Amino acid sequence: MGILSGKHILLGVTAGIAAYKTASLVRGLIKAGADVKVVMTPAAKDFVTPLTLSTLSKHPVHSSFTNEEDDNAVWNNHVELGLWADLFVIAPATANTMAKMANGVCDNLLLATYLSAKCPVYFAPAMDLDMYKHESTKASFEKLKSFGNIMIPATCGELASGLVGEGRMAEPEDIVSFIEADILDKLPLKGKKVLITAGPTYEAIDPVRFIGNHSSGKMGFEIAKASANLGAEVFLITGPTHQKVSHSLINVLPVTSASEMYDEAHEHFDEMDIAILSAAVADFKPKEVASQKIKKKSDTFSLELERTKDILASLGEIKKGQFLVGFALETNNELENAKQKLKRKNLDLIVLNSLNDKGAGFKGDTNKVTFIDTKNGITEFQLKSKAEVALDLLNEIIKQTHA
Repeated sequence: MGILSGKHILLGVTAGIAAYKTASLVRGLIKAGADVKVVMTPAAKDFVTPLTLSTLSKHPVHSSFTNEEDDNAVWNNHVELGLWADLFVIAPATANTMAKMANGVCDNLLLATYLSAKCPVYFAPAMDLDMYKHESTKASFEKLKSFGNIMIPATCGELASGLVGEGRMAEPEDIVSFIEADILDKLPLKGKKVLITAGPTYEAIDPVRFIGNHSSGKMGFEIAKASANLGAEVFLITGPTHQKVSHSLINVLPVTSASEMYDEAHEHFDEMDIAILSAAVADFKPKEVASQKIKKKSDTFSLELERTKDILASLGEIKKGQFLVGFALETNNELENAKQKLKRKNLDLIVLNSLNDKGAGFKGDTNKVTFIDTKNGITEFQLKSKAEVALDLLNEIIKQTHA
């Protein structure tokens, strides 16, 4: 999973010989995690078939305002297509289509969709050398860029005419890479490193038994995904959990015990910009760990415990400009306990949730949180999905670190 994962991408195909490359482009975008729909100019169907692109995209391909072959014609709504898209990629973009885009000419479904789209628009020119260098084409480039459209530069190479020069559409894999890099470069956490702890810790009693808790790790994993989707390089230190994540910007560092999590956090903390400690770390561990399974010899069993190292407090003591966030799961005197923890552990922000709130806490897909900052600012949220809570948290951090 990467920056394009989950994105709705509308691919506009125009009538150039480079249209044959769009089959590979659709596959590349889907491989990057995007959901792709295709809209074509009518003439583009002479270069690549709608059947090919619809088979690869797993969506109907649209090229006219109605399905002409259907007796019960249904309107292909260009407004809906434009609103559906997170990104609109026009490739190949011919000189003819770009001139129409630049001047508001709207004589086909693709152009109507372009004029309706509210999302970022990328265009990848493709034409012969002399057309590419013509002043009218250069004017189209500049006008489209002035609208905020993003040009994916053509490359030099052998052209359909037999000439060698500029005007060849960028290769599909390069188009995907260009879009990913462009999006990443504009994300608010680009260049930032974020440390996140998630899940429970297991403190061994013997080779079979352990002390643990009911944390699923869902909250921490959602924070990791949200951070990566905002451009950060993430170091996710996770205790034992069934949660999975695959993202090019997330480094997963599995641990088992509080001691292992402490060591891993301290190994990476120095190079971090932000640290969000959402793991439910055991406060106590057995003082002695049996090397063999403890046999049942009586009706009672005593276990001597000792404190585990306090990861959050230890990072608070050594932080040098890192923005440090902790979590407080409380059952009584929630606000007061959270405020004391914020101050005692030298945090920049604390996320309070209460087991008294229905839908909050361990294992579920929802959470109800309150943010408390060092200026005693309190922001309370209603019950939300953990993915939404993660985004709220990252937005709050961005607001505070960019103030």
